[in-house]
Amino acid sequence: MIAVFLAIIAACLVLRLDQPLAARALGQPVSQAGARGVFAFTGQLTKNTFGVFMVDVDAGTMWCYEWDEGKGCLRLIAARSWRYDRYLEEFNSCGPGPGEVERLVEMQRARHLQDTGGVEQ
Repeated sequence: MIAVFLAIIAACLVLRLDQPLAARALGQPVSQAGARGVFAFTGQLTKNTFGVFMVDVDAGTMWCYEWDEGKGCLRLIAARSWRYDRYLEEFNSCGPGPGEVERLVEMQRARHLQDTGGVEQ
């Protein structure tokens, strides 16, 4: 009889019958947009200098420190927010730009429609 009760208790502990399924599903926090927080990594800035790059995903900022060998310390060399960068279609970039790509795609679609007799696939 004791063995049967122990088996029932063990099964209840494993299956967690005292909690509904929804409560078990919400047991761990869910990240909605991927990685969050502040990340740091090293990299080479020039032939002879190295730095530490920092990215704050939540605030939408990044900054970089350079190791000053002479003084033996880190110096902030650049920082910016990318919060509004995503709204730019084209800025300081080599071609083709978005307008040119759109025109090329339209030309390709027109040729495809002409080759297939106006039937899209």
